[in-house]
Amino acid sequence: MLHSSHSCRGVDIVSSQFAAGSGKGEMHLLAQPNDAKLSFAEQLTAICEALVEFEQQDGNRAFVPVMCRMMLSDASNQAQFAFSILREHHKGAASYVQQAPLNGSKLAMWVYYREGVTCSVKDESTTVVRGHNYNQYWSTMLCAPLADPHAECLAQLERLEQMLSSEGLTIEAACVRTWFYVQNVDVNYAAVVAGRNENFDRNGLTRQTHYISSTGICGRHADSRVTSILDAVSLSNLAPQQMQYLYASDHMNRTSDYGVAFERGTYIDFGDRRHVYVSGTASIDRYGKVVHEHDILRQTDRALENIGALLSEAQMNWQDVAYVIVYLRDVGDYSNVNAKLQAFFGNIPFVVLHSPVCRPGWLIEMECMAISERHSDYKDFE
Repeated sequence: MLHSSHSCRGVDIVSSQFAAGSGKGEMHLLAQPNDAKLSFAEQLTAICEALVEFEQQDGNRAFVPVMCRMMLSDASNQAQFAFSILREHHKGAASYVQQAPLNGSKLAMWVYYREGVTCSVKDESTTVVRGHNYNQYWSTMLCAPLADPHAECLAQLERLEQMLSSEGLTIEAACVRTWFYVQNVDVNYAAVVAGRNENFDRNGLTRQTHYISSTGICGRHADSRVTSILDAVSLSNLAPQQMQYLYASDHMNRTSDYGVAFERGTYIDFGDRRHVYVSGTASIDRYGKVVHEHDILRQTDRALENIGALLSEAQMNWQDVAYVIVYLRDVGDYSNVNAKLQAFFGNIPFVVLHSPVCRPGWLIEMECMAISERHSDYKDFE
């Protein structure tokens, strides 16, 4: 994995690039304006212009932006304008969530690029990334303003089911990663969990079979009536046993021990590479207890240790990581945590957001994706 960073038009861009053969590369990018005095419109314009310049550099022109997520400081006043500007540049899947970047900017942007693919819109919430061997389905901004988080979660997952069914796929076999952004997570998360558990039980996702890697974290839609947003990515043509699950059981317990249905991590082997999706991971021990209560720096260390254990179980390390998203409950912890993470990550792309974790005692949570070269009997990722 090649990690690099530079500034362009007042925007800090940190990227990672993986290549496993001509025309089959992947790239992840995190962009943040570095001048907090600019207006939202100015910061958004700067990011879009910087991305255009970045994408036109030698070596980047073959990459297609297939997914973009904007992390906004004030979705109610920013989301509509942000989408109108973004759509002039980005034709792949797109989503947003109110999770203010803690570097002082009004937005940050994660963009995922692939070579050798095309993007097409299937419906208002689904973009299909078509490759030679696998189709990737990005379902974004699934929501239903029903004022009942349990009912909303069921409606979101039913829409995902219906979309996959129309392609001859199922949640159980095809969905590889989900993100649940929950408004007022301390109040609404339990109902979202109950809705997910109900849907998964119906679809045969159990402790004895498997769940799905996921992040469940605080986040807001522009419409205050919406209590949760679902983003998901699914793959066609996965063979049985091609997707496996990570536990790091000497560090963490099974999520089902405390009534939650997601996997700590997932890996998928292709003919030429391995993808690892690490779920939102906090300072937890193998008994399911919060470790280092009230100590943000020690909680940061334990979260990093837990993620490291998951990566090791997948035969990877931090140098294989494509990007990291970091969520903090208390904005006052940003300076100390950011300094520690800068020293730890180096050029690995990461962003720190204001977003309370689903258990009040957890002060920090992180998620990541990793990619490394592998050779197997499955079809190449292309």
